[in-house]
Amino acid sequence: MTSLLALGPDALADFVVERGGQRFHAKALRRNVVARGVLDYEAMTDLPASLRARLAEDLPIFAGRLDAVSEARDGTRKLLLSFPRGRSAEDRLAVETVHIPPHKPLDGDGDPRGATLCVSSQAGCPVGCPFCASGLLGLERNLEHHEILEQFLRGRDLGALRRVVVMGIGEPLLNLENLERALDAVRDEMGLGARKITVSTVGFPGRLRRLAESSPRFQLAISLHTPFQEERDHLVPAMAGVPVEDVLAAGDHWFETTGREVTYEYVLLGGVNDTPRHAEALTDRLRGRRCGVNLIPYNPTPELPYARPTSGDPEAFQEFLRGRGVVATIRWSRGLDGAAACGQLRLDAAGR
Repeated sequence: MTSLLALGPDALADFVVERGGQRFHAKALRRNVVARGVLDYEAMTDLPASLRARLAEDLPIFAGRLDAVSEARDGTRKLLLSFPRGRSAEDRLAVETVHIPPHKPLDGDGDPRGATLCVSSQAGCPVGCPFCASGLLGLERNLEHHEILEQFLRGRDLGALRRVVVMGIGEPLLNLENLERALDAVRDEMGLGARKITVSTVGFPGRLRRLAESSPRFQLAISLHTPFQEERDHLVPAMAGVPVEDVLAAGDHWFETTGREVTYEYVLLGGVNDTPRHAEALTDRLRGRRCGVNLIPYNPTPELPYARPTSGDPEAFQEFLRGRGVVATIRWSRGLDGAAACGQLRLDAAGR
């Protein structure tokens, strides 16, 4: 069975007409779901009741199924969604989507700021970072555009969104066509601007250069994780042999072409890449470049032999960078008591 989000405009219009509706009803249907966030046919009162009944029977809005929700004490909710792998309804593959509420309400009327939503671009990950649970089960397939968009809609249904990040399971640049089609809907129909959307990649230089020339409508983050070539070849296996300087040069080209600074993500692994030697070498790599560094203390995964930095080490690392002219922030973990590590809930569901 198909789903509403999987159908293009003409196919959706044909589907609606075959069930007694008019072609303009298809536009209203899409507007209800994507722009307004109405996910129940019965609530779409601008459609005839008879048509709503037929659509509720014949056309599910989503292709995915919500299999589990992990909620942390800080309000972070991680959704485990499954999509059909083949023709069998029970043969499915899993991805994660994370809804992260703001720390504090806005000043004034007390209304909460919108949340940050983290979505996945692939089922599994081909990059193979040894500290990340996302790749432990391998890559199963790229997500279709409607499966990516579904994550955004399910996330918004949990609460208003302030920003969205494609930093979940998968390498976005290896599924760019489907991702961009989904992001077109996020920007043009859901109404989230390009500056509120960040795509994270391990940084394929050639792909980044071509992408920068295409007037991309999102912010860029590059997962760096270490300034040392041999260590990066180990920590980011998909980039083994690709010079770190080539990745940084592609980031420079991104800024020169788009006018938007790159954020370099750096997961701090206790005793591995959080030493003074690393901080000094990272400073040498980035000083003078138009960029920032996002330091991310590691979220432990029981199956993996890595640990969070010792208390105080992230702040010391940050202060070293700042003291030498490199913009650096710390992204403190959210949802630590709710399977926070990327891919962990999916791994748990698979019995690993």
